[in-house]
Amino acid sequence: MNVGASLVELLAPWIVIKDKKLSDLPVSVLKMDSRMVVDGDTFVAVNGHAADGRQFIPAAIEKGANLVLAQSDTEAEHGNVTYLSETPVISFYQLDQVLSELALRLYPLDHLNIIGVTGTNGKTTISQLIAQWLELLGHKTSVMGTTGNGFLQHLSSARNTTGSPIEIVSTLASHQQSGAEYASIEVSSHGLVQGRVKAIPFKVGIFTNLSRDHLDYHGDMNSYALAKKSLFTAHHCEHAIINVDDKEGAAWMTSLPNAISVSLSEPVGENKKSLWATKTQYTEHGIEIHYDGRWGTGVLRTPLIGEFNASNLFLSFASLLALGMDSESLLATAPELTPVIGRMELFSRPDKPKVVVDYAHTPDALEKALNALRIHCEGKLWAVFGCGGDRDTGKRPLMAEVAERLADRVILTDDNPRTEPAQNIIQDMLAGLKNPHQVTVIHSRFDALQSALNQADDKDIILLAGKGHEDYQIIGRETIHYSDRESAETLLEAI
Repeated sequence: MNVGASLVELLAPWIVIKDKKLSDLPVSVLKMDSRMVVDGDTFVAVNGHAADGRQFIPAAIEKGANLVLAQSDTEAEHGNVTYLSETPVISFYQLDQVLSELALRLYPLDHLNIIGVTGTNGKTTISQLIAQWLELLGHKTSVMGTTGNGFLQHLSSARNTTGSPIEIVSTLASHQQSGAEYASIEVSSHGLVQGRVKAIPFKVGIFTNLSRDHLDYHGDMNSYALAKKSLFTAHHCEHAIINVDDKEGAAWMTSLPNAISVSLSEPVGENKKSLWATKTQYTEHGIEIHYDGRWGTGVLRTPLIGEFNASNLFLSFASLLALGMDSESLLATAPELTPVIGRMELFSRPDKPKVVVDYAHTPDALEKALNALRIHCEGKLWAVFGCGGDRDTGKRPLMAEVAERLADRVILTDDNPRTEPAQNIIQDMLAGLKNPHQVTVIHSRFDALQSALNQADDKDIILLAGKGHEDYQIIGRETIHYSDRESAETLLEAI
């Protein structure tokens, strides 16, 4: 990227550089991972959530770092300069709190309109629907999130839904340099709490919904909700788009008076900023939403399926309207939108059961997926899913209860067991069932799907949930290649 600044310019808001030898030192690339440092990079060492980056300063210098910004433990050390192997190390008090702003000073995002999507479910679908839609309207758009970063046809893999503050800004800057006018990014609760998007100038922020997830990190639902809400209260967000069909979103409207409320039902009382559906129809061909509100009336048609996709679509629509897109152009291109890979993705062959691969890995997401498929299912509805190891154990029985209640047949399988014994995870799931003897347990996901396909009729639908787009499985500390999408393709050809 053609970016860069002198050290004096970069640190001007926080530190006055008095050493004349350093005043014109160029800074062109910031790196937080010492393993990724190459000659001339600047290493940023903070005391992070998982590790203390300061212990890797010697390794970064050995790799060729021209400079180190190191978090100091006391304010008295702030601005001190020491040298290690002739490489300057500048102490920076509370460096971890300003990483996002620091990155923006080096990688300015002057010409990029950024849309942030937060919530428990729907982030990937909405961010990619928005990107698809903008591309259909002739606007080059990038995405960042669970399925990768970049332009839709050329995504590079991402380690986290929301990366480090420096990684986020530098990646967006590279997208801008590649011609992106818009960027549609997923914003996780972890990313919000940890300040990873603290200085990002969001043109639009979208709240999808809130249901149980990540309580191993946040501790309780209130803390989790406040983390999500902070996108609109503690970050720069020009337009707030809130799903008020979600009870948490509805509650937020009293403290977010300028937010745009979006609902699949008509509002109670007058809200001139809102967008609502007067009628929503679900057919085997897709979704049709008749709407009214701030931008007038119209009919939105798309080939997506399920009520939660109607919500995803409607929130995307509201966001693009808030950005100033023409409603007629949006309505004209909506039928061209396609499902996101691994999100309610249908695999079918003539006269065979249908397989739908979806990323649903929370009780709420599984419930929404099964309800969405029920209206399309003429035969039995199957649920094949597992729960991840080393993660929130409380949702395991809840997910099993949802499957038993809404599906006709249930097979429990492994997700990513990680370092937990797979049988222990299954036992937690079985605890949520009224009739555990009626449920089949098959640890291999491939074998579980094969068993379902061998027993299912041609009018049945099998929901294979939990991994969606992922092409790996984590067993112990090993990551092996595995894809639900590939399994569905292979087994439908074989039966």
